[in-house]
Amino acid sequence: MRYRIYCLLFLLLARPLDLFAAESPADPLNSVMWHEMHQRLLDGAPVVFDERVRVSAPAVAEDSLNLPLWIDATALGEVERLLVFAELNPIPKVLDMQPLKAAPRIGLRIKVQQATPVRAAALTADGVWHLGGVLVDAAGGGCTAPSMGSGSSDWADRLGEVTARLWSRENHSRLRASIVHPMDTGLVAGIPAFYLEQLEIRASGGDLISRLALFEPIAENPVLTLDLPKVKQLTMAGRDNNGNPVEAQISESSQTGSNRL
Repeated sequence: MRYRIYCLLFLLLARPLDLFAAESPADPLNSVMWHEMHQRLLDGAPVVFDERVRVSAPAVAEDSLNLPLWIDATALGEVERLLVFAELNPIPKVLDMQPLKAAPRIGLRIKVQQATPVRAAALTADGVWHLGGVLVDAAGGGCTAPSMGSGSSDWADRLGEVTARLWSRENHSRLRASIVHPMDTGLVAGIPAFYLEQLEIRASGGDLISRLALFEPIAENPVLTLDLPKVKQLTMAGRDNNGNPVEAQISESSQTGSNRL
């Protein structure tokens, strides 16, 4: 009897740790990488495929360096994290957003290396990830092409420059901001990874509205669109992976233009 107990304990301890994680549900997009993404990016946590998480993108990426995405998980209600990833990119993770006081909704542009599922995963308070996604066809090469702006003579002087617009909608404010940055992936020979890494958006009084972690596959000179609670003025601050700061004050009165502190 004791021998059987020892054998059972040995078998349990010898099992790979990921077998104790939640089983990956069947993937409606039939991706060969889905199980790997579930374990690596979502830590094997409980997952449901949910039509309330909407990912809007062209069926074909005409420009693999600039694929527009619109992610909307507002139908879920409160969301703790919003994770965006392109499964067949050499660097899958694109964005990790903590909406906090912002709506769990964002527009952005990304690079794609080949045809790939593009997904958004929204984490709710019960610890469940709700997934939506689409298949995007692409000629490819977006992640292994050098940035265009780094060939310009003034790109270093304009690094981190923010051009933004903030305007009121029916029950919220919308922010659209463009940030000058090459967003190099590090996958081009002789060009190290150089990308925006973190952004925080705060109300004029300093209250944190939203926090974003950004990764290499976001397109060069990122353009981000967010829906925020009603604000007249806000601050955007962050840094890239080399420690260069991004700092801007944005208000409704200055609808466009460069904003740097």
